[in-house]
Amino acid sequence: MAEQLELVPPPATPRRRTTRPASQVPLAEVDPVATVLVDTPLPHLDRPFEYAVPAELDDRARPGVRVRVRFAGRDHDGFLLTRAASAEHQGRLTPLRSVVSPEPVLTPEVLHAAREVADRYGGTLADTVRLAVPPRHARAERSVPDRIEVGVGAPDAGRTGGARHGDEGASGSGEDAWADYEAGPALLRRLRDGGAPAAAWLALPGRAPGLDWPDALAAAVDATLAGGRGALVVVPDRRDVERLMGPLTAAVGEDQVVRLTADLGPEARYAAFLRVLRGHARVVVGTRASAFAPVPDLGLVACWDEADDLHQEPRAPYPHVREVLRLRARREGAALLVGGFTRSVAVQQWVGEGVVAPVTAEPPVLRRTAPAVLVAGEGHQEERDAAARTARLPSVAWRALRAGLEQGAPVLVQVPRQGYVLGLACQDCRTPVRCARCQGPVGAGEGRAAPACRWCSSEVPATWSCPECGSRRRRATGVGERRTAEELGRAFPGTRVVSSGGEHVVDEVGPAPALVVATPGAEPWAATGYAAVVLLDGWMVLERAALDAPVEALRRWCAAAAMVRTRVPEDEQGPSRRRAPAVVLCGVPPHGSLPAVEALVRWDPAWLARRELGERATLGLPPATRQVEVTGLVGAVDEVGRALVADGHRLLGTVPLGGSEGEDARARATVREAPEHDLARSVHTVRAERSARKAQETVRLVLDGESQ
Repeated sequence: MAEQLELVPPPATPRRRTTRPASQVPLAEVDPVATVLVDTPLPHLDRPFEYAVPAELDDRARPGVRVRVRFAGRDHDGFLLTRAASAEHQGRLTPLRSVVSPEPVLTPEVLHAAREVADRYGGTLADTVRLAVPPRHARAERSVPDRIEVGVGAPDAGRTGGARHGDEGASGSGEDAWADYEAGPALLRRLRDGGAPAAAWLALPGRAPGLDWPDALAAAVDATLAGGRGALVVVPDRRDVERLMGPLTAAVGEDQVVRLTADLGPEARYAAFLRVLRGHARVVVGTRASAFAPVPDLGLVACWDEADDLHQEPRAPYPHVREVLRLRARREGAALLVGGFTRSVAVQQWVGEGVVAPVTAEPPVLRRTAPAVLVAGEGHQEERDAAARTARLPSVAWRALRAGLEQGAPVLVQVPRQGYVLGLACQDCRTPVRCARCQGPVGAGEGRAAPACRWCSSEVPATWSCPECGSRRRRATGVGERRTAEELGRAFPGTRVVSSGGEHVVDEVGPAPALVVATPGAEPWAATGYAAVVLLDGWMVLERAALDAPVEALRRWCAAAAMVRTRVPEDEQGPSRRRAPAVVLCGVPPHGSLPAVEALVRWDPAWLARRELGERATLGLPPATRQVEVTGLVGAVDEVGRALVADGHRLLGTVPLGGSEGEDARARATVREAPEHDLARSVHTVRAERSARKAQETVRLVLDGESQ
C-alpha cells in the first residue's frame, strides 16, 4: 500500500520564501495524486509514496519521468510511477517539488522487471532501478532526436540498412551459422515468425569467420527484426561487444544497433539509452549494464557466455544477467537464448526443468570441430619424460608450441593468474612464506624488487628464515603471465611474445607466428585462429575455494581451446591429422580422476553440468536450494545469521576472513533456505529491520552468488 510521510513545513525564517505553502499550491484538475519511487538507499522505505501534483507540473508529470520531492526534510530524486484521482493516505499530501525531465525513462516493462528482480534477490526497488536507468545527462537529451513511433509487429519495421529477408543472399550466412545445430534452423524460423522460444545453446569451437558465435547471434537478431520485434544481446566485456558489432551491423544495419556499456561515459551512455527509448534503434548490444535496456516490443533477449562471472552484478541486490533476462523474457513474451562454449549448473537446471530447450551440434559435427586435447603425464608420456606430470612446462607442451609456430601461426599459452611471482615457499620444506604483519601471501615483482606481501605490501626482511625448518632458501609456488612470458621469450629466441592480462589486455593478434601469454578472459582474438593452445597450472584453477570451481575451470579452458583452428586436412584415411596435439593441459592428474578434465578431453560440458547438478541436489546446494552469503564484521554477521535462523532458515556455518582481527575481525556466514520459506523475503526483512534501527555495521547479503 502506498504511504506518505506527513511533512510539516519548516518554521518561518527571516530569509525570503521562494515557494508557497503546500496548502496554497493549486493542484492538477485530473489525477492530482502521484505515486513516487523515492531514490533512497534505506530498505525499510522500500515502497512508493504519494504526492500532490501541482497544476503547473500537470503536463510534465507523466509516469516514468524523473521528479524532485521533499522527503524526510530533504530534497530527493525519484521516479513518478502512476497518477491517480484520489489518495490512499488520509492526511495532507506534499506537492512535487519539480519535474527534472519530461522524458519517461522508466518504462512500465522495465519497472515490472526491476520489481521482480528486487523480489528475487531480496533487494529494494530503488537499488534495482538505479541499475536499470543511467543517470541523466541534459546535453544528451538535447542531442538525441525526438521520439519516433515504429509500427509494432510489422516485419522489417524501422530497418534502414543491411540485408532484408527475401533479398538475394540475405539469409545465407544466418542459416549457415546455425545449420550444424540440430534445432538451429527451427530456432531461426520461430524467431522470424514472432515466436518466443527459450534455448540453451552450446556453441561449437574452432569455427571460421561467418560461422562463429558472433555470426550466429547476428543471425538470431536478424530473424527477430524480420518478425517486427527488437532484440537485446548481453556479452561479458567490451571486447565481445566489438566482435559482435561487425556481423550484427552487416546483418541489420548500423543505424539499428546501439552499444550500451558502462565504460562509455555518462553522456555517451545516456545518449545510447535515449536512442533506444525514443525508437531510433531496435537492437542493443552491451555488457551487464544493458540487461534492463528499454527495447521497444522486445522479441529476443540473449546472453553469451552466461557462466562468466562478469555477468554477476557487484552492486546490490547483486542480480545475475541470465536471471534478469529470464524474468524479462517471461513477462514481455520474448525469446530467451543463453549460450556459450560451456553451460552453467543453473542453466542445466533450467534444461532439466524444461524452462529452456537444448540447442547442440550433431555428434559427427562436434567430433570434427572439437580440438584434440592431451593431458600432460598421461599414458606413455612418463616413460618418455619422467617430469611430464610434475613439470610446469613439460616436453609435450614445448613440442606443441614449436609445432604451432612452425605452421606460421600464433600459439596461445593460458596462465591462471596475472603478475610475476604470485607466491613463495620454503625451498626445503615447502612451507608458504607469510607476512609477519598480516599473515598474507608473499610474492615477488619483476627485476630485483624485494618480495612483499600481496595484502599489505610490507616487504619481507632479507634475514627471513623458515619458521618450520629454519632454511633461508625460497622457491616460487605460483607464476603469473609476465614471468611466464619472460621465460618463454628466452626459450624461443627470435619469436615475438605478446603478454595480455590485468590492466594491459590485447584485443587482437595477427596471423604471423607469435607466442601469446594471457590470463583467462584476456586472450586476444586471432582472426585466423591459433595453431595450438597450452593450458598451464591447471591445479590452480581447480583448487579455487568456490563451489563452482570445476565448472569454472572447464569454462576457462574451453574458452581458450575454442580458439584453435586446424590447419591440416582432416582426411581420416590419410596421414595423421595433427603432428602435435592442438590443446595441452598441464598441471593436473589424469583425466579419469577429475570430472572437469574428463569433460574437456571429451568436449562434453553438458555432462559435467548434469553431474554437478545431481551432486548439488543430493547435498542441498545451489542452485537446487537457495543460499545467502552474509559478509561483514563478526558481530553483525552473527546477528544477521540469528535473525535468518529465527525466520526458519538453516545456518550452515561461519568462517573467519583472513587479514583482520580484534574489533575489525570479519567473517562470512552461509544460510540455506528452508522448505516452504522464502529466503529472499527474509533477507529483505533483515535489511529493513537493520535500516530502521540505523545499524552502523555494514553487512553484505548476496543471494545465489556465483561463488556458491
